Parts: sequence; C-alpha cells; structure tokens
Amino acid sequence: MSADTLPNTAGDDTRPRTSSMVGRPTTLALDIVVPVYNEQTDLAPAVHRLHEYLTTKVPLSFRITIADNASTDETPDIADRLAAELPEVRAFHLPEKGRGRALKIVWTDSDADVLAYMDVDLSTDLAALLPLVAPLISGHSDLAIGTRLHRGSRVVRGPKRELISRAYNQILRRTLAAGFSDAQCGFKAIRSDVAQQLLPLVQDTGWFFDTELLILAERSGMRIHEVPVDWVDDPGSTVDIIQTAKADLRGVARLARALASGELPFAEIRRQLGRAPLEPTTPGVPTGMTKQVVRFAAVGVVSTLAYLVLFLALHTVVGAQAANFLALALTAVANTAANRRLTFGVRGRAGVLRHQFQGFGVFLLGLAITSGSLVVLHAVNPVPSNLVEITVLVVANLLATVVRFLLMRGWVFRRPAAAGT
Repeated sequence: MSADTLPNTAGDDTRPRTSSMVGRPTTLALDIVVPVYNEQTDLAPAVHRLHEYLTTKVPLSFRITIADNASTDETPDIADRLAAELPEVRAFHLPEKGRGRALKIVWTDSDADVLAYMDVDLSTDLAALLPLVAPLISGHSDLAIGTRLHRGSRVVRGPKRELISRAYNQILRRTLAAGFSDAQCGFKAIRSDVAQQLLPLVQDTGWFFDTELLILAERSGMRIHEVPVDWVDDPGSTVDIIQTAKADLRGVARLARALASGELPFAEIRRQLGRAPLEPTTPGVPTGMTKQVVRFAAVGVVSTLAYLVLFLALHTVVGAQAANFLALALTAVANTAANRRLTFGVRGRAGVLRHQFQGFGVFLLGLAITSGSLVVLHAVNPVPSNLVEITVLVVANLLATVVRFLLMRGWVFRRPAAAGT
C-alpha cells in the first residue's frame, strides 16, 4: 500500500481502502495509528515488531498508519518504505507538528471499526492490545485506555515521572471530576462511531488531546474500559516534561471554562448515540452545586498556575517557605474576588471587606496545609529538587482547594436561608 498525503477534508475519498489486501475482509476491524516526529532510529523496528504481533497474535483485520508530524530527519522516507514493503501499512505526512492534530485527522479519515494509537517506543507490552480492543469490538465499551496506575499494572519508570503522572491525574480528578485513572498512557482505542461524534469537539492539537477526549467522552455518558498494562519507560524520550505539564494545565483551565459555560453539546451527543444522561437530577441536591464546583475548579487552576509562576520566581531569592507564603498571599485576594463573582454570583460592594477577611482566614488554612507539606518533605529529604518540591506543593494545594471550596460555600459566601424554609 503506497504512502499517502493526507487529504484536505475528511470527506475526501482518496484515502486507501482495505479491499486490496489479499485474504482480508473488506470491512477493516482495527486501525492503529503510530504518531511520529523525528523517529528515524525507532520507527522501522517498532513497525516491524507491531506488524509481526498483529499478524500472528491478533485475529482481526488491521492496518498500521504511520502519522508523520512534519519530521525533519529521515522519518518520512522510512515511513514510505515501510508502506511499500508491508501491505497493511500506510504512511500519512502532515505538514504541522502535534500528536493530537495527527490523531484527530487520521482517525477522522479512517474507515476502520475501531481506532487505536500507541507510542512508537512501544513502552506498553503488546499483550494488552487484545484486552484493549475486545470490549470495543463487542460493543460493550466506547473507549479503552491502558492504565499504569492500576494495582495490576507493572511499571518501570523513574520517581520524577511517577510523581508527575500521579499529580496530574489527581488534578483531573479534583478539577474536572475525571473518573478514569490514567489520562496520558500512550495506549488507547475508540469506536469509530463514537470518535466521529467526539473528535469535532476536541480543540487541543498536542499532548492534552487524550485528556480532553476522555473528559468529553465521560460527560457524554460513554463507557471507558481500563486495561492494566506492563509499561517500561523509554529513557531516550525527548518529551519536555515541564512544557508538557504547563500546556496540560492550560488545557485543564480551558476545558473547565467550557464545561462551566455549558457550551458543549453533551445532550445531543447522548441522544445520537442512545446514551442516558450521566448525572440524573436527584431531589434534594442543590441545582447550582455542579456549576459552582466547575467554576471554582477553573478559578483554582488559574490561581495554581499563577502561584507556581510566583513560587518559581521567588524561590531562588527568598527560599521555599517564604516563596510559598508570598505566592499564596499574592494570589489569595484575587482568588477570593474571582470566586465571589464568578463561582458564587455575589455582586456589588456590600460585604467585600468581610468576604476578604474570611477569605484570608481560608488562605491561612491553605498556608498551613502547604507549609506543612514542605515541613514533611524536608524532614524526609533535606535537599529535594525543585521538581519534587513543586509536585508536593501541587498535591497539597489540591487538598487545600477542596477545603477552601467547602469553607467558601458553607461559610464565606453562604446565602441566608429564605424565609419560611
């Protein structure tokens, strides 16, 4: 099968068809996308290994799609040679970088029943592939993800990546109420009919693509199947962890705002796919609670980003504890003001000073939680790295955020009960 340049529109009928594959059914069961950027060393061995496994171990018609993201080395030529050599392989060349962009375009173009992707380093043991796609083939589930955070998973990676991964997934749980355990494992699959409904809503073109897709799926009532995986970290990975983390946090804030505004058409997606509402109305539960949580989370994410920037800027000048105090103090006033207006809908100047005073009390409690986390960390490790300090503080801030919401809702901005109730 020859290499292809991606058509300009998903509806273009120039994409390769599977009917030319000798001995294969005309309906393609599985399309596995391998996004690559400057992977001239790893690409050919990975594709040959994956192709052999699919041929000998997987009883499904399949295709491997190499999605080249504007590589500048020999990767495009290697992808073309693999497509010419192996009939179940095709190569797409995209003019712009971005893993999310590549997956969205190639999945939209695909004619397979189940769409999957995996990282080119094949860090995930391929034995998990059938358990990943089987629930989608049967119709039991809508999406499937590999998870490195299940008790049945076996993972080999350094403490830095482990801490960042767990902190990030905790952020998703606390801010976006995510129910899945591992957003960023490079081993996922989705049914094509579900993908056609969700992909147009996904805005991110980079590493946050996975998270955004999963959050949208959950809110639309989709069933997400999780597969514990054996996973070995690639020591040669060129992913910039800090930049990726910053981009992911910006994505969390953007998605939280979109959820709070109600602009995403979840009800229409559920109707088209025949899903019941994810969260039915329950008598006795305050109707404004969900919006308050989402808006509070959005404000909290922005505040956390501002806090981290201030902490990093001040840390080398005044030390960790003083930087923590100043960063929290400078963001506390703005956080209280934003929550007063955006989360709890309090308008006007009446009660502003009281709210700020009470908000300062909540700030002091948050300071106690975060400062206490630093005390414990320095007791365990007297000279921790900046990354470890930041990770511990992010987790501590998440705990402080939950406490702040409860106190702000039940004390600072509590509305008086209506007469006669």
